Amino acid sequence: MKKIKYIIILLALTDVFLSGCKKNLETEGLSKVTYYPEITMNGDATVFVSGGTAFNDPGATATANGQPITVTTPVVGDYFTYSGTTVDVTKSNRYFINYTAVNSDGFAGSVTRTVYVAYNGDLVNSIEGLYTSTVVRNGASSAQYTNMEYVMIRKTGTNTYELSDGIGGYYDLGRGYGSAYRARHATVTANNIATNDFSYGPAFGVGAFPGSATIGSMTVNPGAKTIQFTTVWDQGFTFVVTLSQVQF
Repeated sequence: MKKIKYIIILLALTDVFLSGCKKNLETEGLSKVTYYPEITMNGDATVFVSGGTAFNDPGATATANGQPITVTTPVVGDYFTYSGTTVDVTKSNRYFINYTAVNSDGFAGSVTRTVYVAYNGDLVNSIEGLYTSTVVRNGASSAQYTNMEYVMIRKTGTNTYELSDGIGGYYDLGRGYGSAYRARHATVTANNIATNDFSYGPAFGVGAFPGSATIGSMTVNPGAKTIQFTTVWDQGFTFVVTLSQVQF
């Protein structure tokens, strides 16, 4: 009788063990390890390029679990609308090169290089260029609105120019609200730079805020490499902007 009891107990334990194994087999494959893309950018994260000068993209490499994977490089223009796969060195802009890689499970990773392409004018024949910006609003300013990086002026015609921000980056850079609060599409016509003879318009918006703004005056100092202009916003604010050209 003891032998029979021992056999019954052994069979019961075996069933429990096999049942446990069966559960493990049933759950196997429901969880999975994925290796996210690891992207290494070659060269500097920020690059300055004189307009028309060749830019050789140092590129980036990507791996997943130690194995190389493909990197794509979509490029967007931040100040002025642009999209492509390369930086256009013939057009002034701030370009973002987004090095992107996707692993076998569809998970993506990316790193970004910023490339400033600018034609720096001599402020005698051209006012285009890349500038730091200091802004006084309604007579008041502070350190956060001083030497802000950056405002760009690009040439759009024989004597016409567009500013990346018609209030000098006050809300975008100074307040840190971001690009949705840039005063885009501010345009200037240079009738005679040497005599500070400019025309302005049309009116432009101040980002996501209501109302419109216009530039009312502009003074260029070629010796100091500065431009000062005044913008009036119909919401009760006047911005006096001083731009200092960045040399590179």
